[in-house]
Amino acid sequence: MATEELNEAQSKKVSLVAKRFRGFLPVIVDVETAGFNAATDALLEIAAVTVTVNDEQQWCIDEVVSKHVNPFEGANLDQASLDFIGVDPNHPFRKQIAVSETEALHEVFKPIRKKIKEHRCSRAILVGHNASFDLGFLNAAVERAQIKRNPFHPFSTFDTATMAGLAYGQTVLSRAAVEAGLSWDSKEAHSARYDAEQTALLFCEIVNKWNKFSGSFT
Repeated sequence: MATEELNEAQSKKVSLVAKRFRGFLPVIVDVETAGFNAATDALLEIAAVTVTVNDEQQWCIDEVVSKHVNPFEGANLDQASLDFIGVDPNHPFRKQIAVSETEALHEVFKPIRKKIKEHRCSRAILVGHNASFDLGFLNAAVERAQIKRNPFHPFSTFDTATMAGLAYGQTVLSRAAVEAGLSWDSKEAHSARYDAEQTALLFCEIVNKWNKFSGSFT
C-alpha cells in the first residue's frame, strides 16, 4: 500500500508540472559571453536550472548544471565584455575545467531531457532574465555544434525581467531579487551558475505568488 501511495503521489506531482505551462517544462538558463552578437562572440559559461513542484505545491529548484566553455574557433572576445563579467578565457584554472561548446551543450541537455520525460512534458521552455539574449546564444551554439535534438522551444520563452516588472516594478535582476525578498551577493553576480539560480528563485517566487493570489495551481 505504501508503494502504491508513493506512486500515486509521484504521478500527481508529475501531472502538475506538465499541466501548469501547457506541457512545457520551465528551465532557467543563464549565459556569460564575450559580447552581444550570438553569431560572432564567444559563449564562455552556461548554466541551467530545472524546477519542480514540492509536496506543498510550491515551485522550487530541482537540479543545477553549469559549464565553463572554451571559445569556439574564430570567436570574437570583446575585452570590455570580459572585464564586465570578470572572466579571463586564458586563466590556467579555467583552462583545466572548460569544455567545448558541443560537450557543454550535451552535458546541459542530458538532465533536461531526463526531466522532460520524468514530468511528462512535451519539451523545455527557456526562462531567462532578458531571455532573448540567452536563447540567441543557446541557439547559435546548438547550430555550431550541429545538435539535432535541442530540448528547448526554438523561439518561445518566459522572461523574468517582464514578470518581475509586473510583480515588483523592477526589471534589473538584482533589484527584483531584493524586492522579492531574496538575498543578493554582488560578488557572485555575473557567473552563469549564480545568476541562473537567482533567476530560478525569482521565477518560482513569482509563480508561487500568482498561484496563491489566483487561488488555483493551474
